[in-house]
Amino acid sequence: MEKYKVVIVGAGIAGMSAAINLKRAGITPLIIENNAPGGTLNYISNIENYPGFESISGPDLAMNIYNQVNNLDIKIKSANISDIDLDKKIINNDIEFEYLIIATGRKSRLLGLENEKELLGRGISTCALCDGMFYKDKDVIVVGGGNSALTESLYLSNICKKVTIIIRRDNFTGDKYLIDRVSNKKNIKVINNSNIISYNVKNNILVSVTLDNKKRVKTNGVFLAIGGIPNSKLFNVEKENDYILVNNKYETNIPYVYAIGDVIKKDYYQLTTAASDAVIASNNIIRINK
Repeated sequence: MEKYKVVIVGAGIAGMSAAINLKRAGITPLIIENNAPGGTLNYISNIENYPGFESISGPDLAMNIYNQVNNLDIKIKSANISDIDLDKKIINNDIEFEYLIIATGRKSRLLGLENEKELLGRGISTCALCDGMFYKDKDVIVVGGGNSALTESLYLSNICKKVTIIIRRDNFTGDKYLIDRVSNKKNIKVINNSNIISYNVKNNILVSVTLDNKKRVKTNGVFLAIGGIPNSKLFNVEKENDYILVNNKYETNIPYVYAIGDVIKKDYYQLTTAASDAVIASNNIIRINK
């Protein structure tokens, strides 16, 4: 049985920030991650609102943080968690912890339409940075009206022939500087007050979408940027709409179990707030163990 004072589940910006803070205070945590370190960062083409960087790609920022974690000799264990007992404080029957920090983030939300899951990777994507080059000089649709959708659209506009943004409201909800950039792009078109109600396929290839006004919009691909669903199913703690509920110290209702980042219920979901969550939660553990 491996034993650790602190185990962190998730190696996104929140999880790695917590690990760095703990290590600097003399506590060596274990990070468990079932994907590449960086989490959501790995899917962001450009970041302009993180202190210290006028502009940096998500993967580059993820690598910078990972290198810091690695240089501090913090172990990242690549594993899937099949079982976790928060009362006995045991993970997969082979890892024991005193404190747990849940930093599992969110997964991309889908529209929930027929054939959607089957079309993922074959016409539908949730990551412009990952799949954008497959649509070079083609027409694509981006669904969403927030910062993620705006950023994805700007990135795709430099690759694709035309980008059509479909939003369900009158206006965008993202930052003004992104809205202004989108407005100045000649190959970006915006369709307001609309929802996609079906994907239209011909010979197993996505060819168009149908809107709720019955209008069809031809496209080679659809990029979904409509928010996320918290990865919280594994954890038996108090939640609201699957978001984990925490107090001002980021403690859950289970003693010595904390949650940080996009998996918790809070007002703002940004990289800076994820790092802030991490500092507060880890500092509380550090204080208890002084």
